[in-house]
Amino acid sequence: MPIDILMPALSPTMEEGTLSKWVKKEGDTVKSGDVIAEIETDKATMEVEAVDEGVIGKLLVEAGTENVKVNTKIAILLAEGESADAIGSSAPAAEAPKAEAPAAEEAKPASASVPAQPKVEVAADPDIPAGTEMVSTTVREALRDAMAEEMRRDGDVFVMGEEVAEYQGAYKITQGLLQEFGAKRVVDTPITEHGFAGIGVGAAMSGLKPIVEFMTFNFAMQAIDQIINSAAKTLYMSGGQMGAPIVFRGPNGAAARVGAQHSQDFSSWYSQIPGLKVVMPYTAADAKGLLKAAIRDPNPVVFLENEILYGQHFDVPKLDDFVLPIGKARIHRKGKDATIVSFGIGMTYAVKAVAELEREGIDVELIDLRTIRPMDLPTVIESVKKTGRLVTVEEGYPQNSVGTEIATRVMQQAFDYLDAPVLTIAGKDVPMPYAANLEKLALPTVGEVVQAVKTVCYK
Repeated sequence: MPIDILMPALSPTMEEGTLSKWVKKEGDTVKSGDVIAEIETDKATMEVEAVDEGVIGKLLVEAGTENVKVNTKIAILLAEGESADAIGSSAPAAEAPKAEAPAAEEAKPASASVPAQPKVEVAADPDIPAGTEMVSTTVREALRDAMAEEMRRDGDVFVMGEEVAEYQGAYKITQGLLQEFGAKRVVDTPITEHGFAGIGVGAAMSGLKPIVEFMTFNFAMQAIDQIINSAAKTLYMSGGQMGAPIVFRGPNGAAARVGAQHSQDFSSWYSQIPGLKVVMPYTAADAKGLLKAAIRDPNPVVFLENEILYGQHFDVPKLDDFVLPIGKARIHRKGKDATIVSFGIGMTYAVKAVAELEREGIDVELIDLRTIRPMDLPTVIESVKKTGRLVTVEEGYPQNSVGTEIATRVMQQAFDYLDAPVLTIAGKDVPMPYAANLEKLALPTVGEVVQAVKTVCYK
């Protein structure tokens, strides 16, 4: 009798997910433990393994379909000797949500608490030659491509971290690297951030170029002594005789219902430290170009990503060697009435707010910082000189935030150009709640950004 393969619940809180990829096709023979599909949720990409043996008789849900409910029938497995004709006797499949025509170019929706963006049009980047062919790419793929390209280019580059090799990465960022580069350059580590971060720093001091992946930057607190006291200060303390060309990368900030200990944004923490560079991209192109730059940089770089952005699609230039400059902001949209400055996942709120404000006749210039340290203040100040108004947007805590640093600098360097006080939008000053309704209240909203811009415009 045909066996129904159902959409699994990959966590106690999972209600739906995106069936991102079929690993097996109709007619393929599978045995228990074989990976048959990959599923994305707002937290991760996970592999689905077969429980029974048989032949894939029919795939009921197309790859790329979003919002597939848990326990929806996604495929039918035939037992040995059964014909595909037997499928008709199987119970009818629960109707899976159908992907709309442009689904291949759209990002999966995130949880209601963090408004994620679909594929968006990004203003022309002067770092990308005019006429360059663009390829729709997820942030996850862009990060993997950046590491793979740099590992092919330079034999001193290697990746280390928890589950980066055999499991292909907790969020599948390192997918395929073990197969291409082998276990000496893609290294699974024990669950001891202080230990493997220290090994990475030592390797960097010895001339190698490690990429250290933290499963989440919250766990990097275990290694903060290695990052700050060992990596960031060595060049200065050795009088320039010894550096640490190392990248610390991984997801940072809130995801969806992972609690206070797994939801903190560390951008302002690390940006205070001389000797570190801190990068926090939004688009896939920026993720790729800046990660390649970070790997080549002779200084330690903290590269902050976000779980919810991993599955979003953006255009990435098809270039042989696409590298972006660290320390240079990107004008995401030009405008004349007010300036919004954001970075990382904060851009998802800003982009939606700008679209809403445009419908109300307010023309906003949107700047994506991309790099927190060194910060491209000249771009921000030139924009404020034009618009006279400034709002900053981020998910981190409000006290000592990146936004308050920008507000201070703009007040000091462009006070006479301001027509209104600078307003800063940030997460609420509380540990992140686990409950979905409270988590939503703790994060910024598009409405808050819209209201802040209206306030500085006296509307």
